[in-house]
Amino acid sequence: MPCFFQAQGMASQAFSLLILLLSSAIAFSDAGSIGVNYGRVANNLPSPDKVVELLKSQGLTKVKLYDTDATVLTALANSGIGVVVALPNELLASTASDQTFADNWVQSNISKYYPATKIEAIAVGNEVFVDPNNTTNYLVPAMKNVHASLVKHNIDSNIKITSPIAMSCLQNSYPSSAGSFKQELVEPVIKPMLDFLKQTGSYLMVNAYPFFAYSDKISLDYALFKQNPGVVDQGNGLKYYSLLEAQIDAVFAAMSAVNYGDVKMVVSETGWPSMGDENEIGTSEANAASYNGNLVKRVLSGSGTPLRPQDPLNVYLFALFNENQKPGPTSERNYGLFYPNQQKVYNIPLTEEELKNGPSTSVNENTSQAQAPISGEVSRTSVGQTWCVASGNAGEKKLQAALDYACGEGGADCTPIQPGATCYNPNTLEAHASYAFNSYYQKKTRGTGTCDFGGAAYVVSQPPKYGNCEFPTGY
Repeated sequence: MPCFFQAQGMASQAFSLLILLLSSAIAFSDAGSIGVNYGRVANNLPSPDKVVELLKSQGLTKVKLYDTDATVLTALANSGIGVVVALPNELLASTASDQTFADNWVQSNISKYYPATKIEAIAVGNEVFVDPNNTTNYLVPAMKNVHASLVKHNIDSNIKITSPIAMSCLQNSYPSSAGSFKQELVEPVIKPMLDFLKQTGSYLMVNAYPFFAYSDKISLDYALFKQNPGVVDQGNGLKYYSLLEAQIDAVFAAMSAVNYGDVKMVVSETGWPSMGDENEIGTSEANAASYNGNLVKRVLSGSGTPLRPQDPLNVYLFALFNENQKPGPTSERNYGLFYPNQQKVYNIPLTEEELKNGPSTSVNENTSQAQAPISGEVSRTSVGQTWCVASGNAGEKKLQAALDYACGEGGADCTPIQPGATCYNPNTLEAHASYAFNSYYQKKTRGTGTCDFGGAAYVVSQPPKYGNCEFPTGY
C-alpha cells in the first residue's frame, strides 16, 4: 500500500488540489449575500453622497432603507448598489384602499428613480403585526395594490414586493421544528401574504435578533456563532450551532405548517449592540464584533440552515451607523458598524475577498481591534466607560457654537484646552470641541441626551486621545 500511494503521489496531489479549488469556487459561488440597513434616526450622519462612497469602499453591494428619501435615492443612482426601499406603516391604509394612491406613490417614489437607482424590492410596512396603530388588515391589500402599480409600469418582474415580520408573530419558536404562527394571524394575514409572495415569486423578510432571545439560559457562544457543542432539535434530530439559524428555521417550520414551505426568506434585520445599559446583558464591542463577524463568515461561506441547507442565507445587517436619536435603552443607539464620522466601530470582514485574505484578527477570539472614533491614538477598550466626541460632519459653525456653550453656560472644564495647557494641541476646532463636549458629558454623569449638542457630538466606547491629551471619565 505505501508503494502504491508513492507511485500515485503527483497525480493524487494534483487531483486533490483541483478538487480543493473547485470546492472553494463552488462554496463562494453558492454563498449568500450581505447587505446593510441604512437608518437615519440621527442628526449627525454624513451626507447620502458620502454614505454611498462608504458603501462602495467597503464592498457592500446591497442596502435597505426605511423610506424613499429623494436625496438618498438620487445619491444611489448609477452606483450599482441594490436597494430595498420602504412604504411606511402610516401609508398602509391609504395604499390598501385606493389604487390611485398606490399608483401615484409608485410613480413618485419608484419609477422616477428606477432603473438608474437599482431598486430591487419594496418593503411594504415594517413589523406590521406589532404596529400599535392596528394596520395589520391593510397589509396584504396594500402589497397587492403596489404590485399592480408595478405591473402598469412593466417593472414587476424586476422589483419584488415583500414585508418584514418580527419573530414575535410566532406562537412557538422552540424547538425550531415546532415553529408556528400565532393563530389569530394565520387566516387573516399570514396565509394571504405567503400566497401573494408565492404567486409573485417574492420572498418573506424576517427581522431576527438573537440578542433579544439571549439569556443566562442560552450559551453566549451559541448566540455569537462561536464554537459550541450545539443544540439538537428533538423534533427532527437536526443539530444547531447558532441561535439565529434556529430562529430562521422556526419561521420555515411555521410556513411549512400552513403549507407554504416553498417560500424563500431573507433576514431583513439582525445585529448586536456594541454598547448598552448596565442591565443589558451581553452588550459589548467584542460581542458585537463576534456576532456580526461570524455571521458574515457563515453567510459568505455558503449553504443554508440545517432545515434548508440548499438555500443560501441572505442577510441585511443592522445597522450601518450608530443612530443618536433612536429612543429606548442605550443599545438602540449602538447597533452601528460605523460611527457617524465613518470610522469602524470594530473590525470585521464584510466581503468574500476579505474572508479569503483572512481578517487581521479573529472574530472568534473576542480580540477584534476597534477603530479609532477620531484621529489619533486609541487606548485599550475600557468596559462600561463611554466618552463624548465632536462630529467632524457637523460643520464649523455648529461646532463653534456648541463649544462656546459647553465652555460657558454648560460648565465644562475647558482650562486644559487653553493656550499652553496640556490639551491645547492639536489646536483644532474638532479636538477642542471633543474635549469640551466630553467634559460636559462626564460632569452630567453621562446621562441620556448629554452628548448631543444639536447633532454636533456622539458617544464612543473607546477613549479618544489627541496628542498627549487624556480625556477624563468622570469628575
